[in-house]
Amino acid sequence: MRKWAAVSAHLSNSVTRQSRPAQYSRRYTTAQVQRRPQHAETTPGPPHSSGKQAAPTRVDPHALLAPQLTRVRKTLLNLLGSSHPGLTDIAEYYFLHPSKQIRPLLVLLFSCATNGLGRDWELKKWAAECEGAGGRSEELDRPLTRSDVLNDWNPNMSDSISSFESVYPLQPPPAPSHPPSPPPATRSSPPALSSPSLILPTQTRLAQIVEMIHVASLLHDDVIDKAHLRRGAPSAPAAFGNKLSVLGGDFLLGRASAALSRLGENEVVELIASVIANLVEGEILQMKEMHRVDLGVVSVNDTSVPRAGRENWNIYLKRSYLKTASLMAKGARAAVVLGGCRNGDVWKEIAYAYGRNLGIAFQLVDDILDYEAGEATLGKPGGADLQLGLATGPALYAWEEHPEMGPLIERKFEKEGDVELARDLVRRSSGVERTRDLAQAHADGAKEVLRLLPESDAKNALEALAERVVKRT
Repeated sequence: MRKWAAVSAHLSNSVTRQSRPAQYSRRYTTAQVQRRPQHAETTPGPPHSSGKQAAPTRVDPHALLAPQLTRVRKTLLNLLGSSHPGLTDIAEYYFLHPSKQIRPLLVLLFSCATNGLGRDWELKKWAAECEGAGGRSEELDRPLTRSDVLNDWNPNMSDSISSFESVYPLQPPPAPSHPPSPPPATRSSPPALSSPSLILPTQTRLAQIVEMIHVASLLHDDVIDKAHLRRGAPSAPAAFGNKLSVLGGDFLLGRASAALSRLGENEVVELIASVIANLVEGEILQMKEMHRVDLGVVSVNDTSVPRAGRENWNIYLKRSYLKTASLMAKGARAAVVLGGCRNGDVWKEIAYAYGRNLGIAFQLVDDILDYEAGEATLGKPGGADLQLGLATGPALYAWEEHPEMGPLIERKFEKEGDVELARDLVRRSSGVERTRDLAQAHADGAKEVLRLLPESDAKNALEALAERVVKRT
């Protein structure tokens, strides 16, 4: 326990050394993990690293799992077919444009980095191999309820629906099925990473589900924000109209929920369902009048100096979690659960802490790029946040240095010239640099929690991903 306490103390102390306003943000580090991890042995052989190198060459996360990511994208389209061709078109629209696929990548990387460590790993592996156990790829496409009851016809799958030409008759119940019995738990050796590294079919399907939820949120966001571009192409509302875009997002959430139910893991259902609620809460928080005078004026040395108040920062970072980090953190945790980890296994806590820190760092850098990058780089117009009346990290920091930013924030940049003046104030401040420092602090927190994982190429790739997130320009 002394070793575990020493690691926690080191990670906790490192937080205070970061150049950022500690009162505005709390990183989720291994100092908050209360349970001691089980000792895991590193299994040599690809894709796991066998030696202890002082400074290993970083593994390219996308290159490491390129075939798996390609399969995720290709087979995902099979989930989106509808009896209404127009609905199919809009459901597939954003998937046909290039994307970073960072959310599916996180699911797959944590699957590789932890499969074999969970107490129920052998059971999960058996379910993925045994016919009738419910964990094989083809079984995840089969409905749990009869197709004529679901009435959700997908031309890409062998489903059927009932006719509406007559009164629906009582159907005889099908004969009860008898799934195979799982083998007895016989694990006696210490947990070790699977070698060769395996990604279970349920984890691949989870990668598709998190991407479907992400794209559904983009469809809804583009309607709310009146966006004209997305990924360098016309946005879905620009191409299909607002009504179809909203309905397309709803359709994706419905299909994602059906796929989620077939994974057979209640904790994963709970995690991902809460993500959908978080996305809605984050959007509502963004729409609220958050930059009130009483939140943005604090007393400093008995003089009233307008600057970004603590509550503004709390709201801003909470919104960053709800709209961005929640899906990354809970998706990563869900992947570890599907690999057989249970309560008491530290691997779930590592996945969540990493995803939460990485997600906030990712959003902070996105907010920086809104000031730094042009339309060609972003795939959407620069300065969009200001146009929406949003004061993100760079503007909140600039407010501390230039009091005249306060009135602009309070009226949400509504007057003519407000957006241009706000951008100028940010350029004349250290807002961008300080926001990048804050993103770096969160990325460092993500890397720190990985120290508890056994060595592997997937762990190395997760470290590289945290570094890349803050280096985007």
